Amino acid sequence: MQVLPVITTTDINIESFRELPSPEELLTSIPKTDAQADFVTKARNNIHRIIFGDDPRLLVVVGPCSIHDLEAGREYARRLVKLAEELKDRIYIVMRVYFEKPRTTVGWKGLIMDPQLNGECDIPEGLKIARCFLREVIDIGLPTATELLDPITPQYIADLICWTAIGARTTESQTHRQMASGLSMPLGFKNSTDGSIEAAINAIKAASQQQTFLGIADNGRASAVTTKGNPNCHLVLRGGKSGPNYSADQVKDYAKQLKAKGLIPAIMVDCAHDNSGKDPAKSPAILEEAVQQILDGNTAMIGAMVESNLQHGAQKFPQPLEELTYGVSITDPCLGWEDTESCLREAYAKLAPRFQ
Repeated sequence: MQVLPVITTTDINIESFRELPSPEELLTSIPKTDAQADFVTKARNNIHRIIFGDDPRLLVVVGPCSIHDLEAGREYARRLVKLAEELKDRIYIVMRVYFEKPRTTVGWKGLIMDPQLNGECDIPEGLKIARCFLREVIDIGLPTATELLDPITPQYIADLICWTAIGARTTESQTHRQMASGLSMPLGFKNSTDGSIEAAINAIKAASQQQTFLGIADNGRASAVTTKGNPNCHLVLRGGKSGPNYSADQVKDYAKQLKAKGLIPAIMVDCAHDNSGKDPAKSPAILEEAVQQILDGNTAMIGAMVESNLQHGAQKFPQPLEELTYGVSITDPCLGWEDTESCLREAYAKLAPRFQ
């Protein structure tokens, strides 16, 4: 009798599987302390109050485009926490601790995906490193911010995140809107890369509603996840192909559109990306404009995002790790520390009339 060949129809293009620890296993092995949990809760509440207009401080999410060097990240955090303490009565500073980077085609996808920066993609190790670093940042007294890209990632690190973003490439994604509806922290949706805000407004609307979707439980089992909806979502303007979108008239128009959908007219300006043409030297002027709009009575303007690092600019990657320049971004170009400190102090001084 002729034996027919077995025809494979699944996993044809899969090279390997590597099992991850369950979220419960990782959270047990690297737990958060009661003090860390209390800090995260208070930080989230502070951001909630800013979004809803109950706290007049400017929310500033500032820090490296991505964390690739832990020691440089630690040094940045040590500098930032001192500045945050000085400015805390007018500016509420949250540190960017970004571990996942969306790529237009290919490239380094962040510390969680490739923690050794060598293409081996040791994700289990990346998750451990991310969780440990978040704890360090919280322990020195800084609220944490990140962009959540993979819908599985939050189960491993979200309990240590105070604010998060959904990026321009994923704002239109149903998967990410559903994920956002179940997240426990305040969250900003960025406008699409073409500059349109319609997708972001629709995303905020969707994320505020109850959703049911496929996800994983703490034990790692595939599950049907049903959410309550996230009431703490807001709009982030990052510009688009047609240019910047943070002018006073634009912000007022977007606030009206949010209100028309029954949403909170809360708007943050991203001082990088297409608002700056990826020139970090323009970031201080964009921050200044956001502050001026607040002083002019625009209550929809709640904050700004600044990509900042120890040193100005960016460096090419990949390249040999020993040749990387300390404190320089390997993803998008960043504003250097001295200019970052200067523009935040200037914003603080300019905000004085609001607190008199």
